[in-house]
Amino acid sequence: MSGSNFVDYVKIFCRSGKGGPGSRHFRREKFIPKGGPDGGDGGRGGHIILKGNAQMWTLLHLRYTKHLHAGHGESGSKQRSSGASGEDVVIEVPIGTVAINTETGDQIAEISEDGQQVVLISGGRGGLGNVHFKSSTNQAPRYAQPGEDSIEAWIIIELKLLADVGLVGFPNAGKSTLLSTISAAKPEIADYPFTTLTPNLGIVSYYDYKSFVMADIPGIIEGAPKVRGWDCVFCGISNAQLET
Repeated sequence: MSGSNFVDYVKIFCRSGKGGPGSRHFRREKFIPKGGPDGGDGGRGGHIILKGNAQMWTLLHLRYTKHLHAGHGESGSKQRSSGASGEDVVIEVPIGTVAINTETGDQIAEISEDGQQVVLISGGRGGLGNVHFKSSTNQAPRYAQPGEDSIEAWIIIELKLLADVGLVGFPNAGKSTLLSTISAAKPEIADYPFTTLTPNLGIVSYYDYKSFVMADIPGIIEGAPKVRGWDCVFCGISNAQLET
């Protein structure tokens, strides 16, 4: 819906963070020149997380967001110190939002509650430090695990629930006028039928700072599937197809 402040579909490139590598450090102190391995584990890479927010009604805040990159995990350190985990990226969305993998077409997640969190793409695991590889036959391992690589994917985020209230009626009944009067929406208004061809949405405020979403739906007429003389603007079927 061009020119509208309501956005219910966005496509975003997401990349989780890399896991940090494990450390190959050995204990070195003043009177212990050849201590054993004490390399710590690498940190986990950041996740891409979808989170429900009941105060949101639209995906407008994601309209110009095309790339989201989580932080990388840090390397392990001496004295068995683990590296810090990468920063997660949290995408807040309205209730009723679904996430779909563009390559497979599979639904990854659906947000149905306020505060619900779902990991869309997991960050890479951090590598193990050399302390994990010490054994009776290898007491000074000089190797450690590298961290897992990041994962990339194009994700479609779509809002299923459009409105709490829908205005249904005949053409030129004043539905768009009503919506423009009780909300800040600016739908096209004219004195000819079918001015509204796509739903318009507005947020209606009422007492105690509460609000709800109202949808102005295109007008309906009796026998629309049997219409003659023009193309069906709702379903995209031409007059010739209808006659056959």
